[in-house]
Amino acid sequence: MRRRARPGGEVSVRREIDEAWIEAAIERYQRIESLQADFEQALAKVDVTVRSPDGLVEIVVGADGVIRDVAISESATGRSGRELSQAVLSAINAAGDAARWARTKLHSDAFGGFQPDLGRRPQQQRSDG
Repeated sequence: MRRRARPGGEVSVRREIDEAWIEAAIERYQRIESLQADFEQALAKVDVTVRSPDGLVEIVVGADGVIRDVAISESATGRSGRELSQAVLSAINAAGDAARWARTKLHSDAFGGFQPDLGRRPQQQRSDG
């Protein structure tokens, strides 16, 4: 698009472009805030249950990494402290992995299609005479 050169005309074109870019940036920021809020709500709602390989310990962990419940099986009675400690450690490690997996999945679901594109400014138009 060609425009006639006018005194001060270049400034008004720049101002229009800058205002449009700022408005678009604000809209993208608001969208990010909304997606972030949805993501944080989802984190609080999703729980994953894991067990130690021997089935002695069961842990429920949230996608936010908070352990919500720990259950020790009745079959743990009579086991050595070392065996029980290994079962607990194994279940805790599995819970951490499960929480990371759930968080990654939720993040992908929430933000997967979002392209922020904040680094690009619209091409400024020239004023040619």
